[in-house]
Amino acid sequence: MKKTESEKQKLRGEHCLNIFVSYELKKQLKDLAEKYDRTTADIVRAVLKIGIPMMEGLSQAEEIMVKEYIELFRKLRQVKALKEI
Repeated sequence: MKKTESEKQKLRGEHCLNIFVSYELKKQLKDLAEKYDRTTADIVRAVLKIGIPMMEGLSQAEEIMVKEYIELFRKLRQVKALKEI
């Protein structure tokens, strides 16, 4: 099985991500890790894996909502214009 170009180009450490979070969020993550007998890194990975699709869904819902709102606003303007005639 041949590797793709992107698989060949992966470098050690390239997948790492350093972020700064509040002390409160860090405590929540550590508490979850302790509660479920996992590492903090495992909890962060799980939260990201679950959270990314949720955020994508929220973004799509927001786009649809804005489109629908604009369409409704245009219809209301048309109705108002017809009433004025």
